[in-house]
Amino acid sequence: MSLGYNHPLYLLPFDHRHSYVSGLFQLDVPLTASQRRAVSESKQVIYDGFRHALGGNLTLDNAGLLVDEEFGAAILRDARRSGYVTALSTERSGSDEFEFEFGSAFAAHIETFQPTFAKALVRYNPEGDAALNARQANRLKQLSNYCRTVGQRFMLELLVPATEAQLERSGADQDGYDGSMRPRLLLEAIGALQDADIEPDIWKIEGLDRREDCERVVALVRRGGRAAVGCIVLGRHADDERVASWLRTAASVRGFIGFAVGRSTFWDAVSDYLKRRTTRAEAAARIALRYRKWARDFDGARHAHSSAA
Repeated sequence: MSLGYNHPLYLLPFDHRHSYVSGLFQLDVPLTASQRRAVSESKQVIYDGFRHALGGNLTLDNAGLLVDEEFGAAILRDARRSGYVTALSTERSGSDEFEFEFGSAFAAHIETFQPTFAKALVRYNPEGDAALNARQANRLKQLSNYCRTVGQRFMLELLVPATEAQLERSGADQDGYDGSMRPRLLLEAIGALQDADIEPDIWKIEGLDRREDCERVVALVRRGGRAAVGCIVLGRHADDERVASWLRTAASVRGFIGFAVGRSTFWDAVSDYLKRRTTRAEAAARIALRYRKWARDFDGARHAHSSAA
């Protein structure tokens, strides 16, 4: 069984690699040494923003960061020395199928950085390719078993992308799919992964529009003696209004312990920095401001619901 994690967790994720390099830098892999240094340096700007944001709603007890080893190794080492909550991505970036970035050596890389959480991202649609789902579940089970064996906390980011048939049934509309089909499919996916003996301490999931769907998710992830398991809601690079709505809805449900909002927090600021439209200090300040905003949104909704209960 998982260790669980019941503390608030306000995560700033910037472990993006493929989309980060192609979207912000317009570069193709493989990168040159100088290009790699530039990408790593830009992630230091986000880390500056994280540190600048600490205080008020964001403390050492609830703030955390998620970053990759490829461009963020120095950040991971410094964050651990500084006592911050850290999460390390283990998946190969840019792949629709979950595979370990370092293959069978995944455990050695986790042990090198000793993060608070080993994180995996999986795209898993229970009505999708059964063979693909089985392969992914097998790899996730390896990671889950390793984490349980050594006492390493495990975070699973679960995305449930629509199949072509599901999108067509939703009127070829992502919002229609999100509202009408994804909540049910999300529950089916969680149940299938639990039944495959995959035991995250935290489920990192896409935002849900209805409180009752959040309640169903919490009931499922905590079934069968999993009372300490928590959920956090991700931002999916949505606009501010949508992200804030997802955070408010999740915060009203006990068991949703926080959020992980990345690109909506840092993308514009880093883009302007790379285009020399703003200074490094100004970009970091903008990132900090948005990170604090999500914390205020979540805290405000949680306290409002607690007061009304």
